[in-house]
Amino acid sequence: MKRKPSDAAYSLVSVKSQTVLPKQVREALGIAPGDTLRYRITGHGVVIDKAVRAKDADDPFAAFSEWNGPADDKAYDDL
Repeated sequence: MKRKPSDAAYSLVSVKSQTVLPKQVREALGIAPGDTLRYRITGHGVVIDKAVRAKDADDPFAAFSEWNGPADDKAYDDL
């Protein structure tokens, strides 16, 4: 059964402020383990979508957060 955009989905928030994305939300957004979500607060509520960062897609150092600062960007800029 295909869900309509107006269908609601619910999940509980744990004592550690964690929640599980409902299956229909994961499927609609194409979410997989390791993906990053973006939360945008609007005047009507919160919009959640899958974050796509074009810079990281082509950046071989994206997985190494310890090399993710301005000094490192400058040092590796011409590679």
